[in-house]
Amino acid sequence: MSTLSNVLEFTQAKKMAVIVPEGPSVTYQGLAEQIDRIASELTANGLQRGRSVSIILGNNLEFLVTFLAVARAGAVAAPLNPGYTVDEFKFYMEDARAQLAIVAPDAVAGAEAAQALSVPILTAGVDTAGQTRLAKNGTDLKQRRDPAPPAAEDTALFLHTSGTTSRPKGVPLTHGNLMASLLNIKATYKLTPDDVSLIVMPLFHVHGLLGATLSTFNSGGTVVVPPRFSASRFWPVRAETGATWYSAVPTIHQTLLMRADSDGAPGQSFRFIRSCSAALVPTVFEQLEARFGAPVLEAYGMTEASHQMSSNPLPPGNRYAGTVGSGTGVAIQIMDDAGNFMPQGRPGEVVIKGPNVTRGYANNPKANTEAFVNGWFRTGDQGVLDSRGYLTLTGRLKELINRAGEKISPLEVDAVLLKHPAVAEAVCFAFPDQKYGEVVHAAVVLKS
Repeated sequence: MSTLSNVLEFTQAKKMAVIVPEGPSVTYQGLAEQIDRIASELTANGLQRGRSVSIILGNNLEFLVTFLAVARAGAVAAPLNPGYTVDEFKFYMEDARAQLAIVAPDAVAGAEAAQALSVPILTAGVDTAGQTRLAKNGTDLKQRRDPAPPAAEDTALFLHTSGTTSRPKGVPLTHGNLMASLLNIKATYKLTPDDVSLIVMPLFHVHGLLGATLSTFNSGGTVVVPPRFSASRFWPVRAETGATWYSAVPTIHQTLLMRADSDGAPGQSFRFIRSCSAALVPTVFEQLEARFGAPVLEAYGMTEASHQMSSNPLPPGNRYAGTVGSGTGVAIQIMDDAGNFMPQGRPGEVVIKGPNVTRGYANNPKANTEAFVNGWFRTGDQGVLDSRGYLTLTGRLKELINRAGEKISPLEVDAVLLKHPAVAEAVCFAFPDQKYGEVVHAAVVLKS
């Protein structure tokens, strides 16, 4: 099986790989040369195979080069949100057992955390020639030593779960996991060298990194990487670069919709629009398709599955609002609490199996015992499969509202509220009640 070292192999050398608006652009040949150089510099600087590297960089060329260079060197890339506090950086670096931190020159909190943990620091930037440079104590790295190539079973990426209901869990993903996911995404959306992906999600998360960026590299296409999502610049950048698709969370889709007329958004825009990482309510799905003239494909992903697990298909396949489609190279079943598979139409916990799924949480045998049953991974999501094999998610099991024993899905209530013409945003939640235990409360934002 191939590794991330092979992501750029089957491409045209002179084809544009990365476009940074108002910044450097680089061809596939140039990108590969930068990755190889940085990987050899890291190896000569003492980076050990299998050790973790905390990457604290924004959405930019140096992130992409550094990430792929760390993987090329046989080490483990551990990207972190540049907005974390010092204490958060310290937790994630310690948990990943970081050997090295690669930071932006202005990453004050990340550098402070690394210093407190005695983790060596390299700064990353791009010079006037568009070349990624790593520096130690202000001096660019010069020495080089070619690393041995990584193997498919080697860990390439280390991320953490969100930790909304418990301590974040470390998720190691192998080269094989990642490549399986990239191939699934490429096949789902029929990505080709003609595709241009406009990146609006952060690269420190699987959605932006795997779902939109590395999947495009793996198909020989071009990625457009603004430093951050800007609604006012979205359509000009799309026009300048010829972007053919983008992938985002519903909040970004809604922002673009609200500004569409004032921003002069075209009626025919993309080959397709992808939505993932949170539920897309049917009303927003319909508005997106009507306003932007492109099929909207809702997908289902999570860190433990190297991102994508299911998706609605491109036309002429059928896409259904409110569903996340069928498994994309991933087996999906519905299971009850006792570990029995549920028949079609019956709700239960979504479980998955496939080569993209992590082998287990890091240093957490209790979590692994709870998460895996007979080779199936428990996602923690409640859902139901219909007769077509399409999956509808009805909520996180831990977020279901228990009203006198009746389990109520917040997502279903949200969808009803959002159908009201006066409601712009809505979210419901459990509220303690002496009689029923919990009742449904909701917060809404009205349209102006």
